[in-house]
Order: sequence, then C-alpha cells, then structure tokens
Amino acid sequence: MKITFLGTSAATSYPLVFCRCDFCNQARRLGGKDFRKRSSIIINDDLLIDMGPDIMSASFMHNKSIADIKYCLQTHSHSDHFDASHLSTRVPEYMGVNIPQLQLYGSESTLKKMSEMVKNEGYISSLFDDKDKKRLNLEIFPVKPFQSFQVGKYQVTSFPANHDKPVDSLLYAITEDDFTVFYGTDTNTLSEETWESFQKKNLQFNIVILDHTYGPDTDSGDHLNANRFIEHIKRMKKENLLTENARILATHISHEGNPTHDELSKYAEEHGYETAYDGLVIG
Repeated sequence: MKITFLGTSAATSYPLVFCRCDFCNQARRLGGKDFRKRSSIIINDDLLIDMGPDIMSASFMHNKSIADIKYCLQTHSHSDHFDASHLSTRVPEYMGVNIPQLQLYGSESTLKKMSEMVKNEGYISSLFDDKDKKRLNLEIFPVKPFQSFQVGKYQVTSFPANHDKPVDSLLYAITEDDFTVFYGTDTNTLSEETWESFQKKNLQFNIVILDHTYGPDTDSGDHLNANRFIEHIKRMKKENLLTENARILATHISHEGNPTHDELSKYAEEHGYETAYDGLVIG
C-alpha cells in the first residue's frame, strides 16, 4: 500500500489566511513543509479520502492524478473536506473523457448534505437520482458506523467520529492484503464503542493517521489536541492495536498551538509519533 498525503492542515490551512501570529509568520518565511493544504490522502492510485478544496493543486504538485480515482471515502461534508465544484466537473458539459466510474462512500447524512452542495452548483438535482448519477458517472454507497464492506481490492470498516454528529461523520480502517491503515480525522476522543469494535474486528494497524488539530494544552472545538493524541496512541499500544513496526502520524494541523514543522516534529519524536506533511509518501 502506498499512501500520499495531499494535505495535512486543519480547515483554515497553515498558515492561516488572516493571521500574523508567530507560527504563521514563521511558516510564511520558511515555506516547504510548513505550507499545509486542507487534509486529504490518496491510497495507491485509486482511492481518495475526502474530496477537499485543495486536491487539484496538491495532485499537480505531487504527481497524483485525480482522474484515475475509482473510489472516494468521505469522512463528512465540511467544506474543507468536500468541494462540490470538483464533483460537478464530472457532468458531460465539462467534456471530461475516459474517466472511470467513481464509487462514493459516506454516511447517509453526509451524502445528503453533499447532494445539497452539488445541487447548488446548478448541474444536477440530487446525488440520489439515477439520471444524475449516470450524468456524473457515479455510484453512491451510504455507510453506517461499524460497517465492514468491500471497496475494490480494499476491505474497509467505518467508525463514528466524535465530530459534527448531525452528519454522522466517519473514520475509516482500510486493509489491503495484510496491511491496515486507520484514518482518524476529524474527531475528538474516540468512543468506548469504537475501542471495543477495534478488538471485536481483530484489527491491528500498520499505519495510524490521527487528528492533531491543536497543540499541547490547546483546545477549541471537537478535535484532538496533542495531549489527547498521545493518550490515544498509548492506549492503542496497550491494547495491542499496533503492529510491531507501526507508524503513527499526526495530520489536520492548525496554527493553534502547533509550531512549525521542524519544531513540531521534534516534539512528536519525543512522544513516539511523526508529523505528516504535504507530499509525504509512505510505502
């Protein structure tokens, strides 16, 4: 399995557009790994997690073709994770050719919200309408929490995120052969039911990609901070949820308490994890 990080920032990007705090000023000066686009990853060349607003610019920069994507796992419908204008370009009026059918997965509430957003683009009436799905060369698959299902060659299990509960936000474990990645953004503290489900489904993670929106002792909103991130990793180790050489990576990084990449990476190393950056490839 190859994982490419298209973006690793929180909703506001990093640096924040209207901010002159020390972290944002340093990021503008340093560039490189300190420029973070909104969070999204590609697995191999065919599976996208979150069709966010920055996927096109990121795909150009990191030589990953969005046109080759066959499957999309959508965590939720927030605008930093779903940009309806990208999906709208699949209609015939945009003259796209030779694209595979896209299989789109998400909670039913998320898919309904996405449908409203795409409708506002003016090309279709509903993602649930058979004629509109044909126009988009698209199939949709509503997913429930704790559901295991096949996506092409991947075995996927969904888990409830502790985030924007009205749209039933989801987290995903994706397995290819004997290799499993857990993608856990956006979320606050995982529920006990989720921890129990990890055990019931006999999951062990080779890669954990986890929400790290806020830095140490910083908090605001339904996301993890560095302290709770570290607590989650300790519990995963204690409950034997990690393989021997598992890699733990922080993503969805805000300027709120998270310093620039080098400094945050040193902090992460001290606590047994890594800081992801845009363009990082694993595998």
